Amino acid sequence: MLIGSDDNQSATGGNAALIKDADTASFTADVIEASKEALILVDFWASWCGPCKQLGPILEKVVKSYSGRVRLVKVDTDANQALAQQLRIQSLPTVYAFKDGRPLDGFMGALPESQLREFVDRLVGETGGVSVADVLADAEAALEGGDLQGAAEIYAAVLQQDQQNPEALAGLARCYLKSGDTDRAEQTIGLVPPNARQNAAVQSVIAALALARKAVDAKPTSELETKLAANPKDHAIRYDLAVALAANGDKSGALDHLIEIVRAERAWNDEAARKQLVEFFDAWGPKDPMTIDGRKKLAAVLFS
Repeated sequence: MLIGSDDNQSATGGNAALIKDADTASFTADVIEASKEALILVDFWASWCGPCKQLGPILEKVVKSYSGRVRLVKVDTDANQALAQQLRIQSLPTVYAFKDGRPLDGFMGALPESQLREFVDRLVGETGGVSVADVLADAEAALEGGDLQGAAEIYAAVLQQDQQNPEALAGLARCYLKSGDTDRAEQTIGLVPPNARQNAAVQSVIAALALARKAVDAKPTSELETKLAANPKDHAIRYDLAVALAANGDKSGALDHLIEIVRAERAWNDEAARKQLVEFFDAWGPKDPMTIDGRKKLAAVLFS
């Protein structure tokens, strides 16, 4: 299940996750390589360690408050003894901070939240921090890479600092949409303030939600294909088939049918086919290969 701004944000898997578990095998990727993108705190802990249980929740709370500029990696020393010995972990809990592939500083014991924030603030200041735009770019990359949980965590962290950030709200809504949770996507995009509704990312989600609603009412593609084969000039059937194909993930097929309607009779039903193409492009986003291809095909038909 994807997280919201108030849900548990721990996660495993995906380089963009704010909080994750690591082991000896993944340490290089999760810490050394990841520290080239953000400040990484590594929490060395064990299940029998009382102070570890005190520090863990505080660490997670503090990390979440930095809008993706800081990430937390948790290492169970009992399960990764060789790694703990290699890094000379002698007391638990121990926290190391990594940036640009190297350790910057660290501490042992369970610090109170105020001291922990001072520790992180100093390191963030020394490393120059990361802009919100950079954080959102990381989230976008995670989302495009299929790491819905990691992307959702970063968007939620941004929203903890700016509850009305339209790009973060749109991004989180897209995460819900991709996971099939249309209701939560609707709720999330509904939080965008009226003066930011024209934001491109917001408009893309609104278009995607409209497409999802149409998909619910779409007839089976096999039934529509049979009807179209019997009457290839029926634009209404071809239009319905295009929407149904798009709902099933066949973007190419959907594009071809709508382009065919535009080519045959552009003005049909108040240019419904062209308008639906534009809605598809908005829903899929400008970087989608089918959007790029579809725009070229539409332009070729309109200006031929």
